Order: sequence, then structure tokens, then C-alpha cells
Amino acid sequence: MARIALFGANGGIGVHILREALGRGHHVTAVVRDPARLAGEEHERLTVVTGDATDPASAASVAAGHDALVSAIGGGYVDGAAHAALVVTAAKALTEGLRSLGDAAPSRGLFVVGGAGSLRTPGGDRVWDAQGIPELAVQIMRGQGAALDHYRTVTDVTWTYLSPAADIGPGERTGAYRTGRDDLVVDADGVSRISVADYAVALLDEIETPKHTGERFTVAY
Repeated sequence: MARIALFGANGGIGVHILREALGRGHHVTAVVRDPARLAGEEHERLTVVTGDATDPASAASVAAGHDALVSAIGGGYVDGAAHAALVVTAAKALTEGLRSLGDAAPSRGLFVVGGAGSLRTPGGDRVWDAQGIPELAVQIMRGQGAALDHYRTVTDVTWTYLSPAADIGPGERTGAYRTGRDDLVVDADGVSRISVADYAVALLDEIETPKHTGERFTVAY
């Protein structure tokens, strides 16, 4: 079983990753700003610590001794510019922190909960080019895209970036999904959707059996 450090474990996606990892028998270090927000999550293989994904030293300290580092941080959906700044700053800090560990960095690398905005649609545009998307959402999407651009410049740190479907939300855990690379995965009706639970399944599958090291991939039904 792997030792996984998870930034953003109390977030809407992070908590599903946490539960999926524990359910598979992994040991998880949940990294949050306020441990009280994870008070309801108790498990013999769960350790809760404080940390800051935007601080390279904190990232290195958290990652040391683990097999994988997961970033599931976000800035909420109130201030798009702040959200964008957070994910870009974190991308740089996390890679810098892992770089400082050298051979002591997690052997399976960094796994990033990313955004869907930069995926290509069947029509050839990006998701964020669609008409009618609120400006706040576009700012968040562009920020996630800028973070991905940073990861793609990194060759000395092992990383994987997982974009969700265009629609990710509550739903059952089926364990089934399809994958793509830089193109939005859609069903026969043109719908791109994944439940948060199955997104977590896909991320843990990737940690256990890496297939997309050094690249972005996406999942949907």
C-alpha cells in the first residue's frame, strides 16, 4: 500500500480522494490549513497535519517520506482571479518543493486535480471558449490552464495532471470511466460528465498503476 500526502483533503474533490485512498488500504496524510475541518474523518491510517501548498518548504516537508503527493487545492468559486492565482502559485511551489527533495521525493510523483477548461471540444475550440460561461468560471479555467502550462515545462519532477469531465458533481461510485488526453471525452449524446466519486477512482487508479506520467489526461463516462 502507498503512503499518500494529500493537500486540500477537506475540499469537495479532496475528501472523495481521501476516502477512496483509505478504502483501498493506503495510508493518507491529509494536509489542510484547519485540521478542525476534517474532524469528522477518522481512520487508523489517516494522519491530519497543517501545511501550505503555496510554500515550497511546506510542500517538501509534507511530501518527504511519502510515495505520492496529491494536490486537490482550489480557491473556491467566489473570486475567480484569486482562485487562478492560488493554483498557479501552488503549481510552482509544489514542483519547487519536490525538486528540493531530489531522490527523496515521492517515487510516484505529484498528482494534480486540474480543470477541464483547456480541453479541446469536438468542435475544435476549448471548453472555456463556449458562449455564456460566467467570467468568474472563465478566470478559474484560465488559471488552471496556466498551472498546466507550468507543469508542462517541468522535466525534473514527476507529475500527472488529471482534468475532469466538463460536468463533475455528485453521483454514485460506479468504478467505470473512459480516458482521453487533451480532448474532452463525451458520450454518444455529446455529454461530458463524471461523478466526483468516480473521478477519485480514476486518480487512485493512476497512483496505483501510472499510465500518464508527465502529461495531462482526462476522464468521463
